[in-house]
Amino acid sequence: MNVKTTKTKPKREVTREISSDDDKVLDLALRPTSFKEYIGQAKTKENLSILIGAAAKRRESLEHILIHGPSGLGKTTLAYIIAKEFGAGIRITSGTALEKAGDIGSILTGLSNGDFLFIDEVHRLNKAVEETLYPAMENYCLDIIIGKGNSAKTLQVKLPRFTLIAATTRISLLTNPFRARFGAQYKLDYYSLEEMTEILKRSARLLRIDVTPGAFVSLAKSARATPRIANRLLKRVRDYAQVHNIDKISEGVVQKTLGMLDIDETGLDATDRKILLVIQNNFNGGPVGLKSVAAAIAEEEDTIEDVYEPYLMQIGFISRTARGRVITEPGKAHIGAALTKNKQGTLV
Repeated sequence: MNVKTTKTKPKREVTREISSDDDKVLDLALRPTSFKEYIGQAKTKENLSILIGAAAKRRESLEHILIHGPSGLGKTTLAYIIAKEFGAGIRITSGTALEKAGDIGSILTGLSNGDFLFIDEVHRLNKAVEETLYPAMENYCLDIIIGKGNSAKTLQVKLPRFTLIAATTRISLLTNPFRARFGAQYKLDYYSLEEMTEILKRSARLLRIDVTPGAFVSLAKSARATPRIANRLLKRVRDYAQVHNIDKISEGVVQKTLGMLDIDETGLDATDRKILLVIQNNFNGGPVGLKSVAAAIAEEEDTIEDVYEPYLMQIGFISRTARGRVITEPGKAHIGAALTKNKQGTLV
């Protein structure tokens, strides 16, 4: 099988996702389209390049790939790049969209040899869909049960040699049998300040925004080490500058925009600070369970665990123990400084 084809399916998928919403169009425009454009995650890019190059020389499809890490670090972007580098088509779906075995079956039978199937938030797959994927991933066949009871028969449908790329923010929720079927597994880490600055500079060039070096650094520090958030903040700063007829975005413009968004210099927003305050004031600094924290701030447990907690742990403001969450000394110091600023009227 010649995996180096001239298919244009990746372009078709991108076109399908574009809507009239300005932010969605810009997100697609800012998305890197090659490993060279993709800033950061050097080890993962190197390993993927070797994986793709070796499979291409053998004229084989890629092994199934699992990418895990916090939201916004570029898992979906990597899936697009892998398919493009391999010269194959890609279909995009999510764990929540695949409700029954027939859903995944219809997608798999529509693929061609060498194609990729990307499933985002794969930990949300239900058991029936996951078990349908087992023979599809191992033997490239689909087991269809016809009839019921003693008269039931199993029909095997041959599938093309596809590659499954799965992404998850909660790898611990994947079952061991499912996780073991991925021949290549990569973890994306938070980005350094230098990498975030380079990402913002690239986005500013694409958006044709004039930004000072100090403004780039200020934005990078407030972007939670996450490219998706960095690009979102850059667009909000651009909006502020345009409304106020500002030609060049300075550090002062960035600070005014972040202040309006309730985002501080470390990237924490109002909910982050609320979590720290609740642990410190309501539970004497912890330890406290996730359910208690969620009830105290009227937020979903999954949202706290997936969106807020990873970054708070990454920067060392909270720690997770066997007995629950605990606020650290740096976390106490930060929330104390935030309260002082609030009294002075500089932090809402």
